[in-house]
Amino acid sequence: MSGQSKFQIRRKLLKALPEANPPQQELAEWFASALGQRALESERLLLAPVLERLFGYHILQIGCSEHHSLISDSPVGHKIIFAPRFYPGVRQAVASNEELPLPSDSMDAVLIHHALEFGDSSHKLLREAARVLRPGGRLMVLGFNPVSAWGIRKLFSRHTEVPWRARFIANHRVTDWLRLLDHYVESTAFAGHYLPLNYAGLLKRADNWERFGIKLNLPFGGIYFVLSTKQVAPLTPVVPRWRPLRTPATALPATENVRARIH
Repeated sequence: MSGQSKFQIRRKLLKALPEANPPQQELAEWFASALGQRALESERLLLAPVLERLFGYHILQIGCSEHHSLISDSPVGHKIIFAPRFYPGVRQAVASNEELPLPSDSMDAVLIHHALEFGDSSHKLLREAARVLRPGGRLMVLGFNPVSAWGIRKLFSRHTEVPWRARFIANHRVTDWLRLLDHYVESTAFAGHYLPLNYAGLLKRADNWERFGIKLNLPFGGIYFVLSTKQVAPLTPVVPRWRPLRTPATALPATENVRARIH
């Protein structure tokens, strides 16, 4: 490094360091903004009628921030939220969303909260969520809708800003992936029927648009909610149907009729 300036050396050393503000932390900060708070309210509105019908022992939330729980109102007793990465002052257990420290078929319900958009591998994360879910359990996915005003803003926003730098995955792609994982897709709902502008006064007047859009389930809301059920494996074993063997044509010897007398 003798031919390099101090500025170049410092720049290389800074690149080797981990991100000062990872997207998970930035998303948690965005949820504290006016637009982020309004988005959380819309998501809770979508989740409420589903959560109140869930029963079981364990429910898991997979997300980018452990500070925003959407499963606190669930009647399911044991609620699990992991911190996706370590940072000073973390209060939850730390675990990768793509390698959960949970046994297979152990969760009664799983909620994926915008983790598909910010994970390293969306397919791997979805497979991991399906793995820990028991047969007959419910898998719920909340994501940003690219076919909306939110998707249009993403096109014209800087790719360094959260949440606009995330991978907006269309809801029909998520449903296709779920079907490949032997899930039955029950329903898809939409919310966020307002302009994604971070102005508190404008967002307060967006309630009428939101109620109207949710009532008609218009597919152009900025947030979608997919509900699916993990298919139960059949208990009756499939017995193969064997084809009968063909009887070989053989010549039978001619015999005389014998009368047998029973004493």
